[in-house]
Amino acid sequence: MTQSNFSRRTYQGESRRRFLSNAGYVTLSATAIALIGGRESLAASHSASRKADPAQDAAILNVALGLEHEAINAYQLGTESGLLQKPVLDVAVLFQGHHKEHRDALAGTVKKLGGTPVAAKTLSEYATDLKAGTLKNQSDILKLAARLERGAANAYLGVIPAFGDADLAQIAGRLAADETMHWTVLANALGQSVPKEALTFGV
Repeated sequence: MTQSNFSRRTYQGESRRRFLSNAGYVTLSATAIALIGGRESLAASHSASRKADPAQDAAILNVALGLEHEAINAYQLGTESGLLQKPVLDVAVLFQGHHKEHRDALAGTVKKLGGTPVAAKTLSEYATDLKAGTLKNQSDILKLAARLERGAANAYLGVIPAFGDADLAQIAGRLAADETMHWTVLANALGQSVPKEALTFGV
């Protein structure tokens, strides 16, 4: 998938979970998920016991990597805007660091699978894509970040049922937990009410 195709599909408002599912993310091999989680031995056992498609895995992971690039740059736009107050700015930098760790794990896995990690676009391109010019205050930035984080949580939760291996499900769950934690903190900063219904994520 080219970077331009990624941009067109992502910024037409399609959720991360739907986008990744349409791209075949639920068919990502156990080997790839184990590599993302740094479980080399688990990856080796799955690679030996079941047929994997490294090229397909690398292509799908590159879609997820592109979305992590998006999140990193969204936070960069926020930190450089001058609109974030000190406590919120510190949290934005922290969350950006988490996404950089996700980026590095995904990029490393793509390389291990023989692929080439998709490169990030320029900050100015992300500014255009994310309509940074419409962000007028701290609340606008937090709403953008919360929307991206919720989409990421749903994307990672969406792949968990595909795994019969509890270790693999746990890796996907840990990624989803990071994104859910981010959303929760951002929603609280926005003064949003706690969801009144249970099971609001992963749908």
